[in-house]
Amino acid sequence: MFWKLQENILEKSDINSLIDFIRTTDRFTQFDKVREFEEAWSKWQGSRYNIFVNSGSSANLLIIEIMKQLGGWRDGDDVIVPAVTWVTNISPVIQNGLKPVFVDVNLKDLSFNYDELAAKITSRTKAIFVTHLIGIPADLGKIKEIIGSRDIKILEDCCESHGAEIGGKKVGNLGVCGSFSFYWGHHMTTIEGGMISTDNEEIYRQSVLKRSHGLARELPRSYHEKYAKENPEIDFNFLFLTDGFNFRNTEFNAVLGLSQIKKLDEYIKIRKRNHDRFFEILDPFKNYFHLLSNSEGISPFCLPFLFVDENAKREFQARLGEEGIESRPVIGGNLLRQPFLKDFGDYREFKNAEFVHRNGFYIGNNQFVDDERLERLSDILKDFFS
Repeated sequence: MFWKLQENILEKSDINSLIDFIRTTDRFTQFDKVREFEEAWSKWQGSRYNIFVNSGSSANLLIIEIMKQLGGWRDGDDVIVPAVTWVTNISPVIQNGLKPVFVDVNLKDLSFNYDELAAKITSRTKAIFVTHLIGIPADLGKIKEIIGSRDIKILEDCCESHGAEIGGKKVGNLGVCGSFSFYWGHHMTTIEGGMISTDNEEIYRQSVLKRSHGLARELPRSYHEKYAKENPEIDFNFLFLTDGFNFRNTEFNAVLGLSQIKKLDEYIKIRKRNHDRFFEILDPFKNYFHLLSNSEGISPFCLPFLFVDENAKREFQARLGEEGIESRPVIGGNLLRQPFLKDFGDYREFKNAEFVHRNGFYIGNNQFVDDERLERLSDILKDFFS
């Protein structure tokens, strides 16, 4: 394969850090290294509280569960979601007895069609779950304008958008809380892993509890005396303050995170350089494409193609496959086409999501994409359109 979607992101320094750790410790489940990684992410992200979990999907599930509990949301209340995102933005809404209200996307930043978003808000709307898709920041200023004075929470999925910025502020810091993924194919990796970022102390407290069964002992020590005194008949080490899950991650994953985060800014710089060159390569053929945003605040996840003509898309994608260049749909495509979501709307009514589904795909962008690959892509485009 000449150009994979993602390659082995772990460098020798990452592997050596893990080996050294294994040789010098006898504690492997969540402990000091997890806390150390959370602190490192807080510093990099610029948020007060960060909770390391076993995946970005688990982060999303915890966010919805906690927001419903803290906000007093009722079963059947609405959470607005985009028609193009990853399915574990939607599943936690359903799993918590809430109703996902789908809104079509726009074809600039792949977030909501903002006019349609305004029309979908009702008295039952409790939250807008924003996805900063493939590294392009959504227009949160416009979303806040649409919400106005209504008590509607903004939740941010940043799983593909580490380091993307709006007005110099990193995404994940602009709503109530944000989720990140450190899956193998993302900007940096802990192999499997995710993070909840927030400045809200109660969301932090509930996240720490629910991550580990609801156990009081998982909270910082400053909380211990209070809860021990309130529950004197229960062994504090086995005191459960809430329902919960086992979404803990391991010391192994945290060690990898601590090693990778040191290189994250450089990885993002390379991705941006590749993305800028990609736009230059597409420019002579721009009449054949619908070009997405390449704003200053982008933190590119991939190199996306949106063809004007569906037949040309199919032919070009097949050509790339013949050339050893791997590709995939734009995330999950139009999610209203998915069997388990078909009852939430007619996919044909989501025109832009349908356009993305039928006319779009992407190829990989990471620190391994170099001038040789990009020039080869340029040559293929020239030959294809000749």
